[in-house]
Amino acid sequence: MVETSSETTPEILNVAAYRFVALEEEVLPEWRAAMRERADELELRGTILLSPEGINLMLAGVTESLRSFLAWLADLDERFADFEIKESYSDRLPFTRMLVKVKREIIAFGVPGISPADSTAPHLPPETLKRWLDEGKDLVLLDTRNDYEIRLGTFRGARDLDLETFREFPGRAADLEDVPRDQTVVTFCTGGIRCEKAAALLLKNAFSDVHQLHGGILRYFEKCGDAHYDGECFVYDRRVSLDAKLEETQTVQCFKCQMPVSVEEQELPTYVPDVSCPACYEEKRES
Repeated sequence: MVETSSETTPEILNVAAYRFVALEEEVLPEWRAAMRERADELELRGTILLSPEGINLMLAGVTESLRSFLAWLADLDERFADFEIKESYSDRLPFTRMLVKVKREIIAFGVPGISPADSTAPHLPPETLKRWLDEGKDLVLLDTRNDYEIRLGTFRGARDLDLETFREFPGRAADLEDVPRDQTVVTFCTGGIRCEKAAALLLKNAFSDVHQLHGGILRYFEKCGDAHYDGECFVYDRRVSLDAKLEETQTVQCFKCQMPVSVEEQELPTYVPDVSCPACYEEKRES
């Protein structure tokens, strides 16, 4: 966790956490109701996704309340005691409501037989990735995020597959035919959850030396700052984007098309708050 003094630490704790674990489908509706009730009692906001493949949550609230909820989850089922958790702080709630949903997948992928709970690539500590990059190790850094996220920032030299949604990853993975199957590949995303499935698919496609960045970009920021990384990291809440100090930036989101708009783009004549941004202005002009 990035250390800040008690005098400057904002009140709101933001947590992103997930775990791939086989859950009994019949208990999910009951858990959904119980989680919603407990979250409402603690005045939390955010989203929890439950599915037979695991749990994914993005929550915000007063620090003591949110930590109480995580402890309650561990008591509900011991398998929820071992989360991959990323923390950051803000001076406001970045979510407007509390949602708990039961889904087919906690991260949409659409490929049968990919089960990170059973088999996935080893997790690479952020410090190890930084050392590899410092040393100039021969590897492919594969960004598994969507194109609009990558616009705000990524690792230098990273390769992306021009994804509009993560569901496109399995089909676009064919674009890696030029990468030798024994090449070191490191997948990364915002918090690690997409990498679990992406890395598992690459292993299934005969890549033999695949790693996934443990905790994603957010954990890397926490441990290594912006070393070898240019820009910001898009997050799926009202903060829009975080810098390498895990602090909210001045990037905004277009009211019309929901694309992130950088500080530089906000100075362009094509950006009109609540009307257009450079992305949707160009789309309208070309249509």
